[in-house]
Amino acid sequence: MSENVKLKSGGLKALREMNPMLMSYNVEFAEVTGGTFWKAYTPEQIAGTEEFYVEPTKEGIAAMYRDLMQVYPPIDLYNEKCRKLAKEFGPVWVRVSGTWATKTYYDFDGTTNGTVPEGYLNVLTKEQWIGVLDFVKAIGAKLMVSVANCPGLHSADEPWTPVEAEKLFSLSKEYGVPIEAAEFANEPNMMEDTGFPKGYTPADYRRDQDLFFGWLKENYPECLAVGPSTTGGDEAKIGKSGGVENIALMTCGCDDLLGGTKVPLDVFSYHYYNGVSERLASVMPTMHWLASEANTEEYLDVAIDCARVYTKYRDKYVPGGEMWVTESGDAGGGGDTWASTYLDVLRTLNELGGFAAVTNGVIFHNTLASSDYGFLAREVFDPRPNYFAVLLWNRLMGTTVYDTEEPVRMGAHVYAHSRKDGKDGVAYLVINNDLEHTTEVALPGEADVYMLAGEGGNMRASVMTLNGTPLKLGEGNGVPAMEPVKASGTLAVAPGSCAFIVL
Repeated sequence: MSENVKLKSGGLKALREMNPMLMSYNVEFAEVTGGTFWKAYTPEQIAGTEEFYVEPTKEGIAAMYRDLMQVYPPIDLYNEKCRKLAKEFGPVWVRVSGTWATKTYYDFDGTTNGTVPEGYLNVLTKEQWIGVLDFVKAIGAKLMVSVANCPGLHSADEPWTPVEAEKLFSLSKEYGVPIEAAEFANEPNMMEDTGFPKGYTPADYRRDQDLFFGWLKENYPECLAVGPSTTGGDEAKIGKSGGVENIALMTCGCDDLLGGTKVPLDVFSYHYYNGVSERLASVMPTMHWLASEANTEEYLDVAIDCARVYTKYRDKYVPGGEMWVTESGDAGGGGDTWASTYLDVLRTLNELGGFAAVTNGVIFHNTLASSDYGFLAREVFDPRPNYFAVLLWNRLMGTTVYDTEEPVRMGAHVYAHSRKDGKDGVAYLVINNDLEHTTEVALPGEADVYMLAGEGGNMRASVMTLNGTPLKLGEGNGVPAMEPVKASGTLAVAPGSCAFIVL
């Protein structure tokens, strides 16, 4: 059954003002140093013509990780194409973190000669970190990190020490690109599975988080204290049921990580993934969604459910503060087979619109150019459909969020913001997640329309079209002119299409 939507050019109730850097992203620490990350899917698996399946073994997930990953060289953050496309987004936060950050030794004086010290997993060189700083400076971004907290730094019985963190913060400040936000650790609720010392407990974490943020506020008071960077659990649904407790051997919740801590946070953070990808589906089937479910109301609501759940924890521990999703993507395990296709655009745009309707903050998409959920393809930096989708969001959607007076429902996910160009009027996003029926949108007057769809009507297309024209880079890797078409009266939003409508 087709849905009917009626838009207004004004008179909508304002809900809140959003952080202008709402759309931001991660650069994995493993990318910076080089290291192990998820193997890429084949073109046939991405297209959905070849099944991806991993037979579970008696050795468990650890054995599967060995088969599903490979070693990659460091990312080239000096690449002209990468920088050019990243800069198109405008001002963003760049978070350099991930599980590897917890276990990285900063060898800025070259004393290890490439040998990883005992208790660490990898080494970051001064040259590699300056590459990050140069990248952040070149694109006009702000830098966020997490720091080392592993057996090489201290044992569970010993308090955390800033000896490694000081290297990172002081070099960044001296170089003229200070770290402006920091989490203590990446996904601390997974305890030892995230790289902490053996026997580490939530009490040890609370002790050490206070030590880190106390040190931070004393020595780098301009840097925002962000936390706890938890993932799943806390009643937030991941997959069709359950949370991160299905993945890790030992987990804890926000109250375990923050209850009784003495140093206040400036920003509350958590991680969101819709579930696990095909790579891990055979051992965690209830946490995996099929491609045929990626347009459903239940699937699209996962991100918004997480925002609603964690709002109460934010209000408890960081009242009045922003809420940052410091990792976001369609699935843990490097992304689903369709993460690099048009099909994931529905989830990505719906998350931005739905999150802004719930609270203020920043969403860090995982990642810029790593694995199948990256905005850009690894090494070659070709933009994927999600890249152009969020680029349009950044160009069109302003910071004032309005009540659309349209309930979210199948075929009609409607979000409204002020116009990014500052002119009077409203910028709408209409997502028709119904793959069978057209949504009819009544326009109050002439509108600029940016209609997005998969090339050839294919939801799993690797190329997205704008008003019927394929979005591809032009000469000199130039971003194509993304011009609207004029419309008035009734606008038909085809099944599976997304429309930015500027009034």
